[in-house]
Amino acid sequence: MRALIQRVSRARVVVAGETVGEIGPGLLILICAMQGDTQAECTTLASRISKLRILSDEAGKMNRALRDTGGSALVVSQFTLAADTRRGNRPGFSGAADPDTGRALYEAFAAALSGHGIPTQTGRFGAHMDVELVNDGPVTIWMDTAA
Repeated sequence: MRALIQRVSRARVVVAGETVGEIGPGLLILICAMQGDTQAECTTLASRISKLRILSDEAGKMNRALRDTGGSALVVSQFTLAADTRRGNRPGFSGAADPDTGRALYEAFAAALSGHGIPTQTGRFGAHMDVELVNDGPVTIWMDTAA
């Protein structure tokens, strides 16, 4: 699985004019299931992100994890994280999991993150979403279970 994690002051997802997910301080997590990914990758990635120390402590140092701060997570499916740009000018997305598998793993990831005691909101899988965020820092981290 691939994840692009952004520390945010706030974030929300809007679909067709309706807010479907919204958080205050925490992490916006754009997630993509790749071919061959399983429930194990969801569990591993959720655990790693729940412990990722990229939130500020009292001294302003990135020393606290989301589960330590009471912050929330907004999980948004984004198959374009699978983009292969090695050839030509049009990205290929054949490395992404098929839509049914992608949806199941996306939902499993969000549930696993919630299972770590993190309040978790989601976007809407497969929908055209408007994602609004205020990146705090800015802090943006790339994670890939294959790496």
